[in-house]
Amino acid sequence: MAYITSLADFTKIAKNCEIVEASATGLLLLIKREDLLPSSLRQSLNLDVLLGESIFMHLEDMNLEISGSIARTQLLGKKGFHVAVDYSEDAPEYWRECLMDLLPIPGELE
Repeated sequence: MAYITSLADFTKIAKNCEIVEASATGLLLLIKREDLLPSSLRQSLNLDVLLGESIFMHLEDMNLEISGSIARTQLLGKKGFHVAVDYSEDAPEYWRECLMDLLPIPGELE
């Protein structure tokens, strides 16, 4: 995931996010602390301020943008944070299922 951007003010929230898991309802991302762009987020122990935030994500390898909202976050210690994103309601179900099939498996693009 190249970046995550807020739909409210179009500020970039994070870059270089790793997709940990994909489903028909959303994505689970791993975001390293150094990849959080606002310094206030890098210094925080939680990302609860992002809960409910409407965002869009850019998948560079697929040249695709996906919108959604941040459903939950979890601190993973030094590894960074897990961020769960639910797709927007307007994303068709068949599109969500196709995206799961199209995403590369870990290591496939390296």
